[in-house]
Amino acid sequence: MVAQIWVDADACPNVIKEILFRAADRQRCKVTLVANHPLKRPPSPWIQFVQVPKGFDVADTTIEERCAPGDLVVTQDIPLADAVITLGATALSPRGVLFTPENIRERLNMRDFMDTMRASGIEMSQPPVLSKQDRQKFANALDKWLRQAASA
Repeated sequence: MVAQIWVDADACPNVIKEILFRAADRQRCKVTLVANHPLKRPPSPWIQFVQVPKGFDVADTTIEERCAPGDLVVTQDIPLADAVITLGATALSPRGVLFTPENIRERLNMRDFMDTMRASGIEMSQPPVLSKQDRQKFANALDKWLRQAASA
């Protein structure tokens, strides 16, 4: 398998990282965590870590520069998802939502709308806690991507 998994790890829930760690060893797939602070990870030849300096979108830019067509990027950052889709990679949220060329514009528009609402002083509710169903949806989407990458 040539394709690899990139993780926008600063905001990725630990339970999702654990799923990725198990998949990396099981499938012998390279998983690279990118974050601006040190992260705990199990010893594995398949799991790598890139620490980037603190700063706005530094981790996102690093992932964008290093990911290749066919790679998977795990992120909840909509602009990063848009950028990697444009590069030919796949983007998946920690909740198991697959970002596609067909749905990314709508998601960008909604993100921009919500940013405008917050900037106007309107209080917005926080996203719900990651549920068991979210974790299962993520694991299923990851397994599907791994099967497709292995057969490519």
